[in-house]
Amino acid sequence: MLEAELREVAGSVPDPELPVVSLAELGVLRGLHILGPGRVEVELTPTYTGCPAVEAMSADVERALREHGVAEVTVRTVLSPPWTTDAITAEGRRKLAEFGIAPPRPGAGASDGGGPVAVDLAIRCPHCGSTDTTLLSRFSSTACKALRRCASCREPFDHFKELL
Repeated sequence: MLEAELREVAGSVPDPELPVVSLAELGVLRGLHILGPGRVEVELTPTYTGCPAVEAMSADVERALREHGVAEVTVRTVLSPPWTTDAITAEGRRKLAEFGIAPPRPGAGASDGGGPVAVDLAIRCPHCGSTDTTLLSRFSSTACKALRRCASCREPFDHFKELL
């Protein structure tokens, strides 16, 4: 019961680069383990290996748990298995779209290697819903997003790239 409560506290921390979604909704919170009285270990998997936000995530999780009464917090970065966009929850995808960022397609990050690769490359505009969009830049404000423009409403928008 306490472990679930602490996991909820850690998971509710907003992502430092995309504060509209929490670490749990983004799927980077991999685990939380109680090591003893007042001692907790948290496992985070960044969206990609060189993610500069992992230090801020760790500090924010540590601060949130300490404010909740945990005396000793250890945050470990876990790279295996790697994070994929399939880890983003439905609520996280909804929040990204509502914020104006086209979320990755569900299932696009599947890395089981056991099936056909989707060929549907249409990216839906989060403003008007059109799929008539073009890529402006492979990178946007962060390496995990691309910059696109909608031909219908002419608005630029970020697209959270699918990561396999």
